[in-house]
Parts: sequence; C-alpha cells; structure tokens
Amino acid sequence: MLKYLSLLILLLFPTSLRANIYHSISSSVQLEVHAAGTNADRIGNSYSISGTGVNTTDGTTTGSLGGLGTATNGVNAYTPITASQLTAGDAYSFSASYLAGDTVPTSLTVGQVSPFGDLTSTSAGTAGDLAGTIDTKNDITIVAGGAGTTVTGQFVVGLTLD
Repeated sequence: MLKYLSLLILLLFPTSLRANIYHSISSSVQLEVHAAGTNADRIGNSYSISGTGVNTTDGTTTGSLGGLGTATNGVNAYTPITASQLTAGDAYSFSASYLAGDTVPTSLTVGQVSPFGDLTSTSAGTAGDLAGTIDTKNDITIVAGGAGTTVTGQFVVGLTLD
C-alpha cells in the first residue's frame, strides 16, 4: 500500500516548477553647484478711490474721479483729484491711493536685470570640497561643498519575484 501511496503523491505534484527572480543593485551620487540667478517681478500700476458725502474735482472738471491715463514705458499717467465735504456738518469719508508701476526698460543687454520693485538675487554656489564616491562594495562617501551646493548619495536594492 505504501508503494501505491508514494506513486500517487508523485503523480499529483507537477514535475517542474518555474519562477522568475529579478535582482538589481544600483548606487548613485549626484553633485550640484547652483548657478547665480535673479528673479524680477514687475510691480504694476494701480489706482483706487472711494468715498461718501464728498465733491471731487481734478482741477478742471467737477465730479471727476481722476485715475490712470496713457502708459509710457509701462507707467500710466496719473490724474490726481481733490475732495471736499459735500454738506458742512454732515458725515463724510474719502480715500484715494495710487501706486506707480515699474518702468519697463526699452533695452537690456544679456545678463542685465530690469530695475523692478521686487527683486530676489542669489549668488553662485562654490564647489569647495564637494565630492562623492562609490567603491566596489557599493559604499557611498559624500562630502558637502560650499554655499549653494547639493550632494545626494543613493543605494537601491530591488527584488522581483514572478
């Protein structure tokens, strides 16, 4: 009986097994020295007025609200106004604001920065002692550099079973 049981067990199991195994090892070092740069944002023109219980004039026209006129090199002409209380003794409020925008330069050479109102500049990085190595055992050694540098070391092991 034992013989037949052994034979039956052998016949029930598949005769071959198959599996795909993928294995990978990867090491990398990335060294960066940042370039100098400037970010320039132009400030635009704006005009705002609000009020109650007032008379307004631009010096010529009663009831004028003033405002922005024709633009020259990006800056609008401004017509200021004056306000006076409409009825003596009554409540009134008045507010006006004007922001002259940045002038748009007519010609710049490569490397020049526009003289805009919102500038952010960064200096170039210095490599200094910036270094990175990978030896035959995949040991990674990284050394920080000077200002404006980045060093990244990476070791990745992958295993896939299908």
